[in-house]
Amino acid sequence: MKASQFFISTLKEAPADAEVASHQLMMRAGMIKKLGAGIYTYMPMGLRVIRKVEAIVREEMNRAGAVEMTMPVIQPAELWQETGRFEKMGPELLRIKDRHGRDFIVQPTSEEVITDVVRQDIKSYKQLPKNFYQIQTKFRDERRPRFGLMRGREFIMKDAYSFDRDPVAAKASYQVMAQAYRRIFDRFGLTYRAVAADSGAIGGDLSEEFQVIAATGEDAIVYCPGSSYAANMEKAEALAPAGTRAAPARALTKTATPGKATCADVAELLGIPLASTVKSLVLATDETNDKGEVIKSQVWLLLLRGDHDMNEVKVGKVPGLVGFRFATLPEIEDHFGCKPGYLGPLTLQKPVRLVVDREVAAMADWVCGANEPDFHLTGVNWGRDLPEPELVADLRNVVAGDPSPDGKGALAIERGIEVGHVFYLGTKYSQAMNATFLGENGKPQFMEMGCYGIGITRLPAAAIEQNHDERGIIWPDALAPFTVVLCPISPDRFPDVKAAADKLYAELIAAGVDVILDDRNERPGAMFADWELIGVPHRVTLGDRGLKEGQLEYQHRRDAASTKVDADGALNFLKGKLGLTRA
Repeated sequence: MKASQFFISTLKEAPADAEVASHQLMMRAGMIKKLGAGIYTYMPMGLRVIRKVEAIVREEMNRAGAVEMTMPVIQPAELWQETGRFEKMGPELLRIKDRHGRDFIVQPTSEEVITDVVRQDIKSYKQLPKNFYQIQTKFRDERRPRFGLMRGREFIMKDAYSFDRDPVAAKASYQVMAQAYRRIFDRFGLTYRAVAADSGAIGGDLSEEFQVIAATGEDAIVYCPGSSYAANMEKAEALAPAGTRAAPARALTKTATPGKATCADVAELLGIPLASTVKSLVLATDETNDKGEVIKSQVWLLLLRGDHDMNEVKVGKVPGLVGFRFATLPEIEDHFGCKPGYLGPLTLQKPVRLVVDREVAAMADWVCGANEPDFHLTGVNWGRDLPEPELVADLRNVVAGDPSPDGKGALAIERGIEVGHVFYLGTKYSQAMNATFLGENGKPQFMEMGCYGIGITRLPAAAIEQNHDERGIIWPDALAPFTVVLCPISPDRFPDVKAAADKLYAELIAAGVDVILDDRNERPGAMFADWELIGVPHRVTLGDRGLKEGQLEYQHRRDAASTKVDADGALNFLKGKLGLTRA
């Protein structure tokens, strides 16, 4: 490609609403243009990146035995009504009507459609396993779209769906996809982690997120530097403290703490570590009748160490706490006789269900609210001041330094951006839609399913968050819109420069290199600034003075300075840099 034939539209400043680096740089580099809230036009430069992402994904999915198809963006509501998601999904699901008043949705995903396809055409175990995938436009009506392609409303996604005869075969299909994903992300040239993820209401352990490591990432990734253990924050287990609980050493004392309603304030007032305090979190669960009316509520008290945070996913798995909500102020006052800030498990007005975090169950001489404004209890101990806890569970987020669940060191935490997810579905959709096949015994069985997604348009944004500097984007070779840019200096004034640039350009094209020749006759400073902003990883500069000495200049986007290269050997030099076979 020659720059004069292409479309290059760079900006010196990013739009005011561009908050993160990827959004700013994609706008400035002319890769995307905003059309509406969370809706972007993929400009030629950005589309080249997206197509490279798609090509790698497509090659590895095909290699793994998946079969490509394309499902409609607009889908009839009837299928979604079969699974209940038409009613259950919130406003993120864009619902529309056609001219006849029939309900449709704009797809955010395609479990229903693919299940409908398969239930019509797959009748026997002999036709299984199968894995179908598509690379297709999706839409989620985000309440607050932001960060450009990181959280847009319209986006491109690769979604795949596997169908198997039994759980053993389904788990084998899952592992094939998990390995394919590792090959995909290895080829992208990004630093990433595959982390164990929570499986939600479906349960089970087969769920992994693929996270691109970036300081600006929204997700916390927990890992052990000394092993392969990695999990997202919702999944990472906080182990029970080792050893036995210390014996009580202090008397139970009611202590004045005027105006100190947080654990941190109480610890500062009393001159004790925050880890000696216990916070009280009050939840509730509701029992409803057939009409959805609440007929009975149960109030729960959760105890966590003062310096720890509640993990809502873990709490939601505690027996009895599925579908919990935070208790209302009247419920709290009715059971504790006190407003939040001074709550605790002693001297209650009405009984509550108590759940204690593993860490708190091992504490002695701890501090908690006295259920009286401006007072806390110090020297609280299990067994002496209140009964040993009946229900102890992992309720908290892990923190850096916690022991790794695999016993191979301490945990560390870093930030990541989720760009892929593999997930074992089981029979959730096949049962809802009666997708069966005849097994070897001649009886109908529900298909076992898995789903596997990659955010095609989110991935370039994640790559930029990981790879940029003050000058612009730094693309890995596999994702760059162009791998090499040739920058001739004043080719209109120096025929030898133009001839050398054209010759090297032709040689690189013949070698299969994705190269762009900047033939716009721009000033060197402006030309270099454009390509540094766009992030092409390899730049070759051709000037009249250098050519007279038989030299060109090469500079990788990460290099601080250029390197002189023999002009006659430039092709082989570049092949070496690009990992190509030398001529």
